[in-house]
Amino acid sequence: MRVLAAMSGGVDSAVAAARAVEAGHDVVGVHLALSTAPGTLRTGSRGCCSKEDAGDAKRAADVLGIPFYVWDFADRFKEDVIDDFVESYAAGETPNPCLRCNEKIKFAALADRAYALGFDAVATGHYARLEDGELRRAVDADKDQSYVLAVLTADQLSRAMFPVGDTPKEQIREEAAARGLAVANKPDSHDICFIPSGDTRAFLGAKIGIRPGAVVDADTGEVLAQHEGVHGFTIGQRKGLGVEGPAADGRPRYVTSIEPETGTVRVGSAARLDVWTITADRAIWTSGQAPVGPIECVVQVRAHGGTARAVAEETGGGIVVQLSEPLTGVAKGQAVVLYRPDEDGDVVIGSGTIAGTSADRP
Repeated sequence: MRVLAAMSGGVDSAVAAARAVEAGHDVVGVHLALSTAPGTLRTGSRGCCSKEDAGDAKRAADVLGIPFYVWDFADRFKEDVIDDFVESYAAGETPNPCLRCNEKIKFAALADRAYALGFDAVATGHYARLEDGELRRAVDADKDQSYVLAVLTADQLSRAMFPVGDTPKEQIREEAAARGLAVANKPDSHDICFIPSGDTRAFLGAKIGIRPGAVVDADTGEVLAQHEGVHGFTIGQRKGLGVEGPAADGRPRYVTSIEPETGTVRVGSAARLDVWTITADRAIWTSGQAPVGPIECVVQVRAHGGTARAVAEETGGGIVVQLSEPLTGVAKGQAVVLYRPDEDGDVVIGSGTIAGTSADRP
């Protein structure tokens, strides 16, 4: 089978490519150039989109003895990931750029080009498993990336390979060292790759500009502070509110709602963060077929967040999720991912983009 290995320059994708070669596939490595101004990328081998990454990927490909290319996807990345990220924050949402990159770049733009060139599959270093056509959580729960892959369609999953999802991360590093791959001890990246400073608020402020508004007490309606834009806030945020001191009862305040039209950011007690119902649009079902009627499931609303049991129902391209226990800090723009409610709870059923929430108990 002809396999295109997406090589980010990190240890996971290098080992994924090595395993594809070892399995007997005809493998070609490719690194994605995602910045129109490479000099603005991070330095220091952080593991994702730094200046050194293309070179690290090339050296890994040389060790494996496979052809290697760099493909320029900078324009697509700006349009589909960076611009989407900025627009979502301006609209009071909290997007996940890694999820959007997987959906729009790695398994759409990249995969489409790969298939046009005659490749049968795309292999990546994501921590997830594919078994009998089902997307499953990785063996290493701390590294599991099934959440950010739940936006993939059945067709995309049928031509994807995740060779490292069955192995704990520490063993992947040991394997890389044994194979002579110089990236064996390269640090993981935990930041947004296109924000080299790590200061998301400053990045968004430079893109969006000043859009003043008020921070308001959700219980009393009292104006507590002024701010320069709703892009500086997310649901559940506790710090950086610009508010002097806690509430009258001594308890901390949290962002409970964001109203981009008026620029109003409401803050209140932790109890106000409880969500019992989630509505989502852009529903994607990993089997290719929407379920008929309500289904029991386990849902997750952040890449490394907790889960809750729920009942979900498809609603004309969207999803309504009724939770059996509340989740907190649920923000528009995030994904709600549905897992099968069996003993393991590791099979992805589908996903949607959160469009609304309700604190009313079902």
